Amino acid sequence: MRVFVTGASGWMGSAILPELIAAGHQVIGLARSSASASAISAMGAEVHLGDLSDLESLKAGAAKADGVIHLAFIHDFSIYAQAAETDRLAIEALGNALAESGKPFVVTSGTMMLPRGMLATEETLPDMTNPMTSLRGKNEAVALAFASRGVRVSVVRLPPTVHGENDKGFALRTAELAREKGVSAYVEGQHRWCAVHRLDAARAFKLALEKGAAGSVYHVVGEEGVTTQEIAEAIGRQLHVPVVSKSAEEAQAHFGFLVFLMGADNPASSKQTQERLGWHPSHAGLIEDIEQGYYSK
Repeated sequence: MRVFVTGASGWMGSAILPELIAAGHQVIGLARSSASASAISAMGAEVHLGDLSDLESLKAGAAKADGVIHLAFIHDFSIYAQAAETDRLAIEALGNALAESGKPFVVTSGTMMLPRGMLATEETLPDMTNPMTSLRGKNEAVALAFASRGVRVSVVRLPPTVHGENDKGFALRTAELAREKGVSAYVEGQHRWCAVHRLDAARAFKLALEKGAAGSVYHVVGEEGVTTQEIAEAIGRQLHVPVVSKSAEEAQAHFGFLVFLMGADNPASSKQTQERLGWHPSHAGLIEDIEQGYYSK
């Protein structure tokens, strides 16, 4: 099928596009810059110019496709409310373009939107009592509502860390802080991150597009819960710096905006997803990737 992908040149998009093309799909990638356009073209995909705030370009891209994967999100915590609102409007524009078509629409969310301190499943609802998580959590409901409007929509929740070589995400920033401050830190108490390898995640998105049921939620989780202490210890070994625990008060000064993540207990299961999609993660775990030196270069 012809698949329109937002965020096509990003960390996840650049893994998903080759996965889709290898499976025989034709890909149309949203590009907001010449660099993005070049990257998308180099992967063998068609370029569609526009960005998340250009709703007409989103509608046009979706209209010429047999399915849509929405990956793009503005990852700027200083304007998080604005980013979530931009995401909502993009979801609505894409969904409206697909209404009554029966076409697949895969929307990206995250396990960090879920309640803390419990093993979340695909049936767990976003935590709407938390100002941070509720902002993007609301968008899951916006997306899933299109199931009643003739769209085969599904939501894919990603872990806080989608790891692998050249990762530029939260695990890398944690390592950079350890290098800058001379200690690899974690917040005292039990704090777990679920995790997935980027290539495993790419395969799951393809399967959600091809097989996902309307109104479904999928957890693209390879490891249910890696403790932030284990992460800090692995980074400490790689950088040869001491590992220290921080109180909640001390953690704010050390981690800055990352304290929201480092102080989170966010384990999640993918049991139902694996059964329903026939998806079985097989690539390296987070600690193994840290020990490969990807986060200490």
